[in-house]
Amino acid sequence: MAEYKSKVLIIGSGPAGYTAGIYAARAGLKPVLVSGTQVGGQLTITTEVENFPGFPEPIQGGELMQRMRDQAQNVGVQMIDDTITEIDFEHRPFVCSSENANSFVGDSLIIATGASARWLGLPSEEKFRGFGVSACATCDGFFYRNVAVVGGGNSALEEALYLTNFAKNVTIIHRRDAFRADKTMQERVAQNHKINVIWNCVVEEILGTESPLGVTGLRLKNVKTDNTTDVAVDGVFIAIGHHPNTDLVKGHLHLDKENYIVTKHNSCETSIKGVFAAGDVRDPQYRQAIIAAGSGCIAALEAEKYLNELGEQKNAVKPEAV
Repeated sequence: MAEYKSKVLIIGSGPAGYTAGIYAARAGLKPVLVSGTQVGGQLTITTEVENFPGFPEPIQGGELMQRMRDQAQNVGVQMIDDTITEIDFEHRPFVCSSENANSFVGDSLIIATGASARWLGLPSEEKFRGFGVSACATCDGFFYRNVAVVGGGNSALEEALYLTNFAKNVTIIHRRDAFRADKTMQERVAQNHKINVIWNCVVEEILGTESPLGVTGLRLKNVKTDNTTDVAVDGVFIAIGHHPNTDLVKGHLHLDKENYIVTKHNSCETSIKGVFAAGDVRDPQYRQAIIAAGSGCIAALEAEKYLNELGEQKNAVKPEAV
């Protein structure tokens, strides 16, 4: 068991956590970053990234995250590969316990634990993840021309409409006979000639080749008749929602109805003074690496400002008693 102390304790890696670390380190705050269960975050399971500034050629998501990690370490961020399991929000400084029985103490906290895509839970889905199976059309849609989107809510229909910018054919697969998405979104889908819908079906298996590893189709099961059908696609986008990784802060920080951390307007400040949130854990809308990185920068700058104000309060001369 070890104890780590820092002016800025960052919980979670990925674009938000690494960027927060870089800015905090350059401010001389000697941050400690606890990486969490998925070192580098969701981007590590993305293949080619073409929309992150500074890379004229596509870069693998895992390589991009490794470069961010290396940069953060080079400027002085102390990286600990561990997972925080409990935070004491009642006392200052904040004390956190970890999976490896370590203790982490921070004068300020930056929560950058991200959000996780909801998956179907199929072995074949896991096998082809990153090789034709994705949960982010904005990240991976460019690479496929005959695609399927699984889901029936606003997210699924938004993904399908976005994919028509690249794909020749987009098939939405929905387990019910009507969408849950709002009326306007449904009308836009109905008017798009590239989109067709398969109703009352679930994905039973994702089909593909071994060498090269890649998706070639889906095996669908009709929930009313139990009949199965194979559909040819080269890309599958799972759009059944995301869930923010906020179990650690539930009951302490203010969360919205979908359990994302609520921050102040134009800020990364949470409902507890000295605690900041950055990245997808506070962003139910965009979920983009560049936006997460930007919020990591904001969180670090705001943590620095908070610590400066804290120092000024501690150093303030108290008036002598008369």
